[in-house]
Amino acid sequence: MEVQQAQTVVLGSVVTRDVDEIRAALATSFSDAWLDVRGDAGDFVAKLAFVDLGTLTVGRVSYGTQITGRTSEVGCYNVAVPITGSFSTRQGRGPVSYAGHGRAVVRDPAGDNLVDDWSPDCEIFNVRVDKALLVRQLETLLGRPVHRRPVLAPAFDVSSGPGRSWVNLVSWCLLEREVPQGLLRQPMFAGRIEQALLEGLLLASDHQYREALEAPPPSMRPAAVKRVMDAVREHPADPYDAAKLAAIAQVSLRTLQDAFRKNLGMSPMNYVHEVRLQRVREQLLLAVPGTVTVTDVAYQWGFAHLGRFAQRYRARFGEAPSQTLQSAA
Repeated sequence: MEVQQAQTVVLGSVVTRDVDEIRAALATSFSDAWLDVRGDAGDFVAKLAFVDLGTLTVGRVSYGTQITGRTSEVGCYNVAVPITGSFSTRQGRGPVSYAGHGRAVVRDPAGDNLVDDWSPDCEIFNVRVDKALLVRQLETLLGRPVHRRPVLAPAFDVSSGPGRSWVNLVSWCLLEREVPQGLLRQPMFAGRIEQALLEGLLLASDHQYREALEAPPPSMRPAAVKRVMDAVREHPADPYDAAKLAAIAQVSLRTLQDAFRKNLGMSPMNYVHEVRLQRVREQLLLAVPGTVTVTDVAYQWGFAHLGRFAQRYRARFGEAPSQTLQSAA
């Protein structure tokens, strides 16, 4: 088993003909599983690649032959999306759900799960989501506590709409694991991807809070926008993301985004970038030539991606940051 760790992100892969080895790898990354080879044992080749973001793991799994499997109650949500082939699943004494092209199946945190009819060509994306994490993300979106965890429908469509977009994001995570020094290895960026996967799952699947998520955001007092503006102006270099800004505002994320568009004509994160750009320009204009670099100033004010920073700076001020520095008195 090959494993690389980049701070909080763990990247791993396994290729084996040993059933016990793949069981151990699945137990580490997803859940403890019993496997039985039902097809030609000579064709059995288990392949697993995964990205572990801490409380959310995405993986790609295949076995090369027909298998059956069983998992016990694991306390987390598990979503399986066939890339090729198909299989069936049944949780507890519930009905059988079929997973095939364009259809994902969901395993609830409670109850045993049986997997059967796994076609030899079946390969899946598998996503494990911590139960408490999904509840916290739902509360952030709604702007209020929830007293019951979301009960996701046993299956949802991934052939179009939000389901298709969500699967594309899962696929990107697994492609990104092959990129040395890529964005997924940046803890701040990985946290945003984790947040996007959680929000996407809540918007793509059916559950008892779906109607509330799709309802128009309630109106908010301008004071909530002011709280965010004051916080960003006071500490513009802090590692903000949308969820943190919503927590500062004490409203839901959708409500905050709607209020910023109505009051400022921009998103909350665009406001963060605007304040940071202003601070960079002020410092560059006051700098003594030869004492600072554009890179140092950009990093100081929270810009981690220098190429994107330079594009934003030129679009905002009509010149490159290096030109501003050169013109400093």
